[in-house]
Amino acid sequence: METESEKVVNDFCKTWSRRNLEEIMAFFTEDAVYHNIPMAPAKGKAAIRNVINTFLPMATGAEFKILKSAGAGNLVMNERVDIFQMGPKRIELPVAGVFEVNGSKIAAWRDYFDLAMWTKQMQ
Repeated sequence: METESEKVVNDFCKTWSRRNLEEIMAFFTEDAVYHNIPMAPAKGKAAIRNVINTFLPMATGAEFKILKSAGAGNLVMNERVDIFQMGPKRIELPVAGVFEVNGSKIAAWRDYFDLAMWTKQMQ
């Protein structure tokens, strides 16, 4: 049975398939931190919006396919494959995500992935 924090994260991941930036942003606390580990963290909703806006508009499709998920209290970890359709290219990126949930909002989101794998698929 999923915890409340797992439900928030699972719903967040499902939201990506609609590619609606406002719907995605509604999941974050005002002071949230989003950190794609190979890059610098984005702190606050405005910075997170800027990061997401660098790649989401280019995607004609997006899916966060959760393979495994575990939660303890407000911490949720998932193993997933993020799939983006970028024009004629289909990008499939294995990701390990760590989320900290505060009530019904995401306060921290860290994704661990191989940036070279993303870059190679984008070429």
